[in-house]
Formats: sequence, structure tokens, C-alpha cells
Amino acid sequence: QVQLVESGGGLVQAGGSLRLSCAASGRTFSSSAMGWFRQAPGKEREFVAAISWSGGSTYYADSVKGRFTISRDNAKNTVYLQMNSLKVEDTAVYYCAARRTSMLGTTLTQYNYWGQGTQVTVSS
Repeated sequence: QVQLVESGGGLVQAGGSLRLSCAASGRTFSSSAMGWFRQAPGKEREFVAAISWSGGSTYYADSVKGRFTISRDNAKNTVYLQMNSLKVEDTAVYYCAARRTSMLGTTLTQYNYWGQGTQVTVSS
């Protein structure tokens, strides 16, 4: 079992930066692949970024590639999402998710545990 709590969301102007954190509890965090998803109003939840258990492999949605960076610190049971050059269209609730396996995944159904989400609002 893994419990996830996101933090770091907020209001930022376009072009600015935010860093989201996801604190995990549970003995299996270090062997779990992790991901970030987001859901904008009226839209389906979509994949943003994923990282393997070791941090050695990462994958990004095309819409955030080159602007967002996912990382993890297994000693702190925390995964991060550094978001730079934010755009208005990045506005959404951002969710942290964990898999039961060590391999990264890119679809919602591949993830077994979810946080409650943190709001990111980018203003023009």
C-alpha cells in the first residue's frame, strides 16, 4: 500500500516556474514507478511525466517536454515535478500516482495509487 500527498501547487504567471512534490508513505515506494498526471476543467485526466523506480528512466508528454522535469529522492520517499516556462494551458489539477511495478507507465490504468491532487493555475 502506498499513500501519496501532493504539494507545491499555486498561482503563477505565464513564463514562471513551480515545483510540485509528492510525499509517499509505504514500504514499497523505492521499488515503484511514479508518474504525474493532470486534469483541466472539462477535460480528461492526462499523462504528464513518469519515472522508473531508480530514476534512471523518464518519459514526458510532448506538451511538456523540455519544460518539465520529473525526479525522485528515494531516501526521502518523494517525487518532484519541476515546471518551467509555464503556459496558461498548463492550468490543471496535478496528480501524483504510483505503480506496483518498477517500470514506468504512461496510462492511467497502469497506476494503482493516486494522491488527492494539487491545483496549478497559470495566469496570463
